[in-house]
Amino acid sequence: MLASHNKGKLAEFAGLLAPFGYEVRSAAELGLPEPEETGTEFEQNAYIKALAAAKATGLPALSDDSGMCADALDGAPGVYTADWATLPDGRRDFRIAMEKVEHLLREKGALTPEERRARFVAVLCLCFPDGEAEYYRGEVEGRLIWPPRGELGFGYDPVFQPDGYDQTFGEMTAEEKHGWKPGDRQALSHRARAFRKFAEARLGVS
Repeated sequence: MLASHNKGKLAEFAGLLAPFGYEVRSAAELGLPEPEETGTEFEQNAYIKALAAAKATGLPALSDDSGMCADALDGAPGVYTADWATLPDGRRDFRIAMEKVEHLLREKGALTPEERRARFVAVLCLCFPDGEAEYYRGEVEGRLIWPPRGELGFGYDPVFQPDGYDQTFGEMTAEEKHGWKPGDRQALSHRARAFRKFAEARLGVS
């Protein structure tokens, strides 16, 4: 069971799990409430979500906590990546969040590619009803560009250009971004890299 209410993440996990014959069931689908994420590290928030779902269902739960970390902003927004996009009424507008990041980068004088280094981080937590947990972390390095490019993906994807690519995540198809499958050694996105470690440890992938 996937401890998430994020439609974008659910779609990505459905694609990652499909080759293994698993069908994703989410916390949202089961009507579970979203726990308050009070952690200051990705691992802490991933654990909060997975533990809540595991205790509510009595089943192992897999969660993800992820975000974008900009070097020039001392790692911000980090675990507050989604919070930067949250409006007073609770809705999320990532265009506003991307504009905030760009404004802060310009305030810092971060104008060159090297000054705009950033990374996406994803931490998966597999948690059991007794509270025991395992963690799998994936990161992808790149830089932040402006203006945003692409309407694919979600979140900050349109302003993140991974190293070695001319496209932003927002210009990549789901297959290009995180289309990792058993037998592949390469995984591009942070979530795919974390999932590969999980698959190697838990799904018998070598």
